[in-house]
Amino acid sequence: MAGRYPRAMARTDVLDLGRLALSAGEARRLELEVGLEPVALAGQVYAPAGMVPATLDLTRTVGGWSLRVRLSIDLEGPCMRCLEPASKGIDVDAREVDQPGGGEDTDSPYLDGIELDLRSWVRDEVVLALPVHIVCREDCLGLCPVCGENLNESGSDHEHPAEPDPRWAKLSELKLD
Repeated sequence: MAGRYPRAMARTDVLDLGRLALSAGEARRLELEVGLEPVALAGQVYAPAGMVPATLDLTRTVGGWSLRVRLSIDLEGPCMRCLEPASKGIDVDAREVDQPGGGEDTDSPYLDGIELDLRSWVRDEVVLALPVHIVCREDCLGLCPVCGENLNESGSDHEHPAEPDPRWAKLSELKLD
């Protein structure tokens, strides 16, 4: 197997598909680790705990490639409601086809010749799989909009006196003797 990739690698951000020496119709499964930069979402940063293990299935087609990447990742960062630490598990199962001359739908933006930009592909798929809100728990109450206290810890008796209607504020200045 000289010149071929081993079954497992330490880190792969860009993969040279030409080194696999696959003929049309041949396939290969690779277990890889991909470096993923932290993801910014709604002004907050969510990062993986380390390298992201991924399974990459490659099939050489006549003149092109059929690709599939699968991974599970935990992103950690602040809860979008109360700012306490939160973690969200995300599963990705994505496919790409690169068939030159097949039109826009079969031209993968992650393949440049025979180099697969695995890091960009994984980042884009993780971002697409993110939920709208990453929360510490589904029933998170968030922060009080008046004082900023964590409503998960304050209990149900947390309240503030109602503010007077600003249209009637001048009446409070009246002195009746």
